[in-house]
Amino acid sequence: MKKIIVLGGCGAVGRVATKTLLSFGNFEITVADKERNLFEKTFEGFTNLIKFLEFNADDINSIRDAIKDSDIILNTVGPYYKYGPKILKEAIELNKNYVDVCDDFDATKEDLNLNEIAKNKNLSCLIGMGSSPGFANVLVKFAEDFLFDQIESIDIYHAHGGELHEGPAVVKHRIHSMLIDIPVFIDGEYKNVKLFEESGKSLEEEEEFYGLGKYLVYAYPHPETITLPKYIKNVKRVTNLGLVLPPQYAELIKNVVKTGMVEEEPIDIMGQKISPLEFSVNYILHKRKELIEKYGPKEPVGCLKIKVKGIKNSEKIEYDFSMFSKGKGMGEGTGIPAAIGTYLMAEGLIKEKGVFPPEGGVKPVDAFKVLIKLVGKGEEIPILIEKVGKNGTKEKIEPLNLLSKLL
Repeated sequence: MKKIIVLGGCGAVGRVATKTLLSFGNFEITVADKERNLFEKTFEGFTNLIKFLEFNADDINSIRDAIKDSDIILNTVGPYYKYGPKILKEAIELNKNYVDVCDDFDATKEDLNLNEIAKNKNLSCLIGMGSSPGFANVLVKFAEDFLFDQIESIDIYHAHGGELHEGPAVVKHRIHSMLIDIPVFIDGEYKNVKLFEESGKSLEEEEEFYGLGKYLVYAYPHPETITLPKYIKNVKRVTNLGLVLPPQYAELIKNVVKTGMVEEEPIDIMGQKISPLEFSVNYILHKRKELIEKYGPKEPVGCLKIKVKGIKNSEKIEYDFSMFSKGKGMGEGTGIPAAIGTYLMAEGLIKEKGVFPPEGGVKPVDAFKVLIKLVGKGEEIPILIEKVGKNGTKEKIEPLNLLSKLL
């Protein structure tokens, strides 16, 4: 039995990934998190099937102790700009294969710098195996392998919200994403834009999301824009745009960032040392419930959309892929792909060595086989595929019909 440890396994992503891995039935799984009480509450009814280990991501010794006896590490501890590279370095140091759902591009760049070290140790380190990045990358690689002779552009869009719970790490990630330079790949070149400046605003557009409606999306610093151009041959454009729902919640976070109330250094307020960032995060979470109750969505919803344009048989074509859900939130959208990547690694189906993104080491056909297994026979695969004609007409392609020719 392969031993898998899920770091941060009681979180929104980690708990879904853990339960998904448990459904495969052939792994020894340990959840590492801060409190046993939280573990027992999160995995009520399953605690006899999963081991627990107390873990503190801020303590290097705790990280080392947690991962030393496992075969594969699934790291779901965020925000990744703070914890991702630190935990990956320890995994490589202790000769462990590794999977995470890193969605911070700056952490991704730092992770990729460890590629040669991991490769020399014959390790497989799959980073960014969530939804976007993650299955988005796998779908693009699928398109390159089977649908196009040449891909010219990739535009990724995402909208989600309404999750029952949202933690501080998620809000900090959003704030971080709004503060930093945002990488895009346009006209065959890497460029940086800033969200609140004209360079970023010029990319904003309204996009229709299946089952959700039309929303204005803005530039997001996700890793796809820096990894896909390295793996998709001769692509000329890669962008990533998104928002969190409702739009009023996204605007609240934007406005807090604009005020500058996001510095980490504590300031003295009536004798109390308070970090502006920690105050802002707690204020945003405090207002979140009110905004969702007033503007919706009334349940967790999400949609990831990828527009791929290119050439097939000397003709320009476009395929749009949408992964959608209702009643399920970020945890499912990110945790299930993370579990699929971990399963593929445990089963020896990921051959690549070093540090690499999903399009660099996950075979799309293998990933789809596991997804179909999880969804169940006769169930609808939650992927909408549309072929867009010259006049904008859309032809729906049944995923199972398309995949049955390949599997």
